[in-house]
Amino acid sequence: MAEFIKVANLNELSPGSAKVVEVAGKTIALFNVGGTVYATDNTCLHQGGPLGEGELMGEVVVCPWHQWEYNVRTGENIGDTSLRVATYPVQVEAGDIKIAV
Repeated sequence: MAEFIKVANLNELSPGSAKVVEVAGKTIALFNVGGTVYATDNTCLHQGGPLGEGELMGEVVVCPWHQWEYNVRTGENIGDTSLRVATYPVQVEAGDIKIAV
């Protein structure tokens, strides 16, 4: 079973925003969708764009480089659901955001 590691405080991630963190040698994008935090790999599958710097629209993040779109809850690419970025389990405890990688 994966260990949950603290990566940020909830007060650093307001609803509708994203934050990029480094944990266990991985670059992870955190997204706050209406108070629920999701975590995905930060790298777009198209050409490696930084998803954590993209625009978050509801559950969908738009890659800032070439506008590929992903559901941050499932990791699925909106245009081709056979493509997906990795997602990670998230826990929020006492204001600490923890992810399992």
